[in-house]
Amino acid sequence: MLSIYRVSGKFRMGEFIQKFSIEVIAENEDKAKEYTYSILGSKHKVKRYHIWIQDIQKISPDEAEDPRVAFKYKLLTEGHMVQ
Repeated sequence: MLSIYRVSGKFRMGEFIQKFSIEVIAENEDKAKEYTYSILGSKHKVKRYHIWIQDIQKISPDEAEDPRVAFKYKLLTEGHMVQ
């Protein structure tokens, strides 16, 4: 079953350490972690060993800060969209 996860941690950008917090829709924590690696690697060209995930929290759609994630979750759970 799909859930919304808030994944937070740090990643290395050159000489600097950058904090991040991202919300993803996934079946479980492991898939949320993999999706986060994929997003950060794609957008920032960061290798997995330069990403440190510190916390993964399962949150409700009402707690989601990103309205796109909440809307996509609503569509997926109502059967209007295939992931």
